[in-house]
Amino acid sequence: MKKLLYLGLLGLLTAFAPNAWAQTAVGIKHTEDVIYGRKFGTALTLDVLQPEKPNGAGIISIASGGWFSRHDGIREANYKAFLDRGYTVFVVVHGSQPKFIITEITQDMHRAVRFIRHNAAKYGIVPNRLGVTGGSAGGHLSLTLGTQGTKGAEDAKDPIDRESSAVQCVACFFPPTDFLNYGQPGEDAVGVGVLKDFKPAFGPRSETPEGRQELGKQVSPIYFATSSLPPTLIIHGDADKLVPIQQAETFVKRGKELGAVTKLVVREGKAHGWPNMAADSSILADWFDEHLRGLKAKP
Repeated sequence: MKKLLYLGLLGLLTAFAPNAWAQTAVGIKHTEDVIYGRKFGTALTLDVLQPEKPNGAGIISIASGGWFSRHDGIREANYKAFLDRGYTVFVVVHGSQPKFIITEITQDMHRAVRFIRHNAAKYGIVPNRLGVTGGSAGGHLSLTLGTQGTKGAEDAKDPIDRESSAVQCVACFFPPTDFLNYGQPGEDAVGVGVLKDFKPAFGPRSETPEGRQELGKQVSPIYFATSSLPPTLIIHGDADKLVPIQQAETFVKRGKELGAVTKLVVREGKAHGWPNMAADSSILADWFDEHLRGLKAKP
C-alpha cells in the first residue's frame, strides 16, 4: 500500500512518463536544485523548467508521494503538456516524512510559493498567475495551498516571507481531503485505518483519539474551503482503495456549495494511478489555460 501511494504520483507522473522526450528536451532550460529555503541546516530545493516561448504563467508541481519527496523522480517528460503550452514549471521537493510531519511539510510548500512569487521577474512569470498540481500526497498539499495560502508577514526579516503563498488555480490527482471522514462519515484515517502505514507522517498527535480529531481538522483541506477557493479540478479513479473517490466528491461538492469553481473528472474502474495517466495531463493543462490565462478549451 505504501508503494502504491508513492507511485501514485511522485511529482506528477513519474511512474508513467512517456519516453518521447530526452531527459533534456530541445528548447527547455532546466535549472536544478534551486534553494528556496533551509530547514535545520538542510537545503530545500526546487527545479525550474523554462520553455522556449513562456506564456507568463507558472505551474508549481509538488514532488510528493506518501508525503515523501525526492529529487531523482523529476523527469521533464512529466511536464510536457505544460511546457508545450508555454508554462514555466517549478518542481518542488519538500522535507520528507518520517523526519518531518505533515504540518511541517506544509510550511515548506508555503515557503516555496513565496520564493517563486518573490523571484517571478527572474523567471519571466506574472506573480499572480500561479497554478499548483500534484497527485495523492502531492494533491493533498496542492489543496492545502489552494485553501490556506496566506499573506506574508509585512515585518518579516526575510523579504521572501513578506510574499503571499496563495495560488490562483489548482488541478490535481486523487488527493486526501478529509482525514476524519475517510471513505465514509466518521472514518478516522489520521495515521490509522486505511492510512496506518503512513502514521509517521502525522506525528505524535496521532497516538490518541483526541489528538487525531484535532490534527485531522488541521491537515484536512476541506475544513478550510471558502468562497475564495481558487478554481479547482480533481481527477480521481472510482476504484481507488487507498484514497477513496469520496474524498474528491465531498471536496468538490463543498466547493460548489460555497460558490467556488470546482470540478471532478472520474476515471471509471481506475485505482490509485493508471498506466495512461500521462494523457490526463492535457486535462490539467486545459484547466490552467482557462483559469490562469482566460483561454477556453477547443470544442
